[in-house]
Amino acid sequence: MEELLIIVGPTAVGKTELAISLAEELNAEIISADSMQVYKGMDIGTAKPTATERARVPHHMIDVADPREEFSAGRYLKLAEEAIADIRGRGKEPLVVGGTGLYIKALTDGLFEGPSADFALREELMEKERVRPGSLHEMLLKSDPDAASRMHPSDLRRIIRALEVYKTEGRPISRVHEEHKAQVSMRAVRMAGLRRNREELYKRIDERVDAMMSAGFLDEVKGLRDMGCARDMVSMQALGYKQALAYMDGETTLDEAVRLIKRDTRRYAKRQFTWFNAEPRIRWVDLAAKDTTGEAMDALKKALEIFGDLS
Repeated sequence: MEELLIIVGPTAVGKTELAISLAEELNAEIISADSMQVYKGMDIGTAKPTATERARVPHHMIDVADPREEFSAGRYLKLAEEAIADIRGRGKEPLVVGGTGLYIKALTDGLFEGPSADFALREELMEKERVRPGSLHEMLLKSDPDAASRMHPSDLRRIIRALEVYKTEGRPISRVHEEHKAQVSMRAVRMAGLRRNREELYKRIDERVDAMMSAGFLDEVKGLRDMGCARDMVSMQALGYKQALAYMDGETTLDEAVRLIKRDTRRYAKRQFTWFNAEPRIRWVDLAAKDTTGEAMDALKKALEIFGDLS
């Protein structure tokens, strides 16, 4: 059975540099597992690999969707599987790299489709949220604390879906996912996770946000709004973009918008850790500040080799 190599980790941990170096050694091509890098025109805020980096190693699942459309995990899985087959068909190795846990899980364990949408129920739930903001997350905490711990209170789309499944199936969505996972034929994978201590990671996040602003992030957001991207679109819920739009609409100052981007990115990184820590197949690599790139590469290769040789 062919094994799939996967590198995961929180935002700003340093996945891109190490993944590109490893891909060069393995004659591999990279498949991005990032839910916002799929959108065209969202380059600075999602920290897409640069043109130079993509020239070194081909990247897939980047710039495959218009930011004005909603991109689903199901569509990601279909396109990513096609990319994997294409890469292997040309005698190369696919290397999955990213921080979106749902996309990683789709590739490793399949995708649970669940019951059809109940739009009347969704509207009923939305009305509860409008009357008392935060009530839906509280409701999910009571019915499915495991799922609630993985979702931000403002992530209404996922919270409503979890409640919809609970009310329709009579079981928590986390349990339904586990039952589905047990039924599917899981592919063989080797997963390495990159992590840093909290203080160092948060410093890197702050530096990345500052670099984004210097690189013209606000101009990028303005361009997206000019092309018709509205604040309620899925793409504009991405970290940084919604805060920038709030600033452009006069709801906050620029300094406050930058502060919120940094704060919310740190919170997102914490949620990523929560998601990945629940995955027993991940072998973790600690990237200390003193590590050289070479030392980090050796540790990464060791983690990926735990499951055996590629041959």
